[in-house]
Amino acid sequence: MAQRFAGKVNAPDFPPDTDWLNTRRPLSLHDLRGKLVLLDFWTFC
Repeated sequence: MAQRFAGKVNAPDFPPDTDWLNTRRPLSLHDLRGKLVLLDFWTFC
């Protein structure tokens, strides 16, 4: 039988030196609270 995690873990905020695309200012988790967020992970050279 699998154990369930009963605790609550808060996500850490984004690092202050994160580079953002298509935003006027850096984002924080507080800015996104209550909104649907789609994460698209990609990289470029």
